[in-house]
Amino acid sequence: MSLFPPPRELPTDIFARVPDMLRVRDRENDWSRANRPGKAVDCFLEGPSFDRHGNLWVTDIPYGRVFRVEPGGVFALVAEYDGWPNGLKIHRDGRIFITDYKRGLMLLDPKSGAVAPFLTHWRSESFKGVNDLVFASNGDLYFTDQGQTGLHDPTGRVFRLSAEGRLECLIDTVPSPNGLVLDLEESVLYVAVTRDNAVWRLPLMPDGGVSKVGAFLRLSGGTGPDGLALDADGNLYVCHVGMGSVWVFSPLGEPLYRIRSCAGLTTTNLAFGGAESRELYITESESGSILRATVPVPGRPMFSHLPAPLDAAR
Repeated sequence: MSLFPPPRELPTDIFARVPDMLRVRDRENDWSRANRPGKAVDCFLEGPSFDRHGNLWVTDIPYGRVFRVEPGGVFALVAEYDGWPNGLKIHRDGRIFITDYKRGLMLLDPKSGAVAPFLTHWRSESFKGVNDLVFASNGDLYFTDQGQTGLHDPTGRVFRLSAEGRLECLIDTVPSPNGLVLDLEESVLYVAVTRDNAVWRLPLMPDGGVSKVGAFLRLSGGTGPDGLALDADGNLYVCHVGMGSVWVFSPLGEPLYRIRSCAGLTTTNLAFGGAESRELYITESESGSILRATVPVPGRPMFSHLPAPLDAAR
């Protein structure tokens, strides 16, 4: 039972699609066998982020690729390496940070296409499989460590890498932590918990820890929430995989809009761009498409202030 009326629907169109020449059709992949069993996977887009020139960067998880999509929708292959890149954020100095499921936090040089490790483990132990990341205005970097966790194994983790290089585990009892975003005041971290079909609210305490973690939203159907974003009014945008939608909720958790996919059900992640940041770009991963919707409130600017590589955190 819903206590709210149905949200207003916003349409999408297809902004761009991975061209046939860049689709992989002739080889199997360990990632797809584990995560999309029985399905042919010629690409799987994630991690959309805009650079200051208006180019959209996206990852292709199973084949270790990073694409740059020009404003006209043309794809260019920038990097291909031995990894499973998922989340992607662009630093203010031009470096590109990637959460790689297989290898940890990676750095991509956008000019050369070289990919190098940045943070590969915590306390000499490998990560389960990092998923997504977000910067705070003070330079702290938050990221999720999802692996294959779920309700059967609620041991997913959320980390914070401070601007000074201190790596902390904020919580280690999450059944599949995925996308994440900070609220406007940066006093709360929202985390998509895919296998719980929920978005959790992590209050950030003055001592740096979290307390009284709870469910902010509960969805139904589909596979669960994935990428998250925030607009300038503090409204929360939630990609709902398996439902082919992005839901928009007010800061109080009231449903405002449903942005329905015109291409498929695997709506994985999203980024604001376009004129005045009023266009929302959504990766529909199964079809290899990037969808576009016009939204009433501009997106919140992204922060990316992390300094040079941090040896102390490795």
